[in-house]
Amino acid sequence: MKDKILHLIDRLNKLNEQLSDPDVHSDQKRYRELSREHSDISKIIEVGEPYLKALNNLEGNKAIIKENEDAELVEMAEVEQEELEEKIEEMEEKLKLLLIPKHPDDHKNAIMEIRAGTGGDEAAIFAGDLYRMYSKFCETEGFKTDTMSSSISERGGFKEIIFNIEGDHVYARLKFESGVHRVQRVPETETQGRVHTSAVSVVVLPEAEEVDIEIDPNELRIDVFRSSGPGGQSVNTTDSAVRITHIPTGLVVTCQDEKSQLKNKNKALKVLRTRLLDMAVSKQNSAIAAQRKSMVGSGDRSAKIRTYNFPQGRVTDHRIGLTLYKLDRVMEGEIDELIETLQLAEKTEQLEEVAG
Repeated sequence: MKDKILHLIDRLNKLNEQLSDPDVHSDQKRYRELSREHSDISKIIEVGEPYLKALNNLEGNKAIIKENEDAELVEMAEVEQEELEEKIEEMEEKLKLLLIPKHPDDHKNAIMEIRAGTGGDEAAIFAGDLYRMYSKFCETEGFKTDTMSSSISERGGFKEIIFNIEGDHVYARLKFESGVHRVQRVPETETQGRVHTSAVSVVVLPEAEEVDIEIDPNELRIDVFRSSGPGGQSVNTTDSAVRITHIPTGLVVTCQDEKSQLKNKNKALKVLRTRLLDMAVSKQNSAIAAQRKSMVGSGDRSAKIRTYNFPQGRVTDHRIGLTLYKLDRVMEGEIDELIETLQLAEKTEQLEEVAG
């Protein structure tokens, strides 16, 4: 552990030199990469430097105990040694977690897709409830959201909504939300008070940057058409909606929320680029995913991950067996406990894998 911290301190000094280089400043991509690495290492050093200091103090205490004949001084050193050993043990546990390699996409913005599944109108209404829940969470976190595409349900909610989320380490915070979210409650349309079960699928993808995926314009078919929306919205008056088809894969993305055709095209390309990156990464990792039986990190979006039971006021995450009896607050965006417990579970699994 000591050698790792010393190596990181040396690396941090080199990064400081590189970040002060004018040539690096002129290359924005390189500058962002180095700044991100500098930030990550700095967080480790915040614990690592006190850890090294405690190790040195411990060595000094051992020398006092071994070589000194002053009984009182030796007794004081022995008491301090016990305290230092406990402190060092605590810091080592923190450092083990901090030294776990981060997912390369953790720092990225994210695109979230929410779709109504089984349950008809009630599923669409719950899709709207989840969108509201995530919007409130993002607002609390200081994340910026921007709707890319949406299909509104006649009874309320959404058949589908896709939105972009920008901020610090958005993907790291929200990546475990991918999967099937099940709701159990009495729908507004139910006259006999029976509890219905509906489902909504959520997909969270790291936003692809232009450098991640190159799209050949010759492989795209772009169609424009008149936007459709409830209530005779002004978007209906011009051919502003855009549908982009990626011919090699057959992927189709439609955006019509903006009045500007150019804005809709740019949003559609952002979603397309992100989905193409996801396809490439999924294909690359399929063999690894088949071997790894991680409860948290499997990324199986067809799996039921969470149940929201309204009659009992509880929410249960099935991957980690966590049940919270504060559904009302969760639906208001207070999902920190769920997210942080999932993150801790992933780190615990990773530690076990390293140890094994």
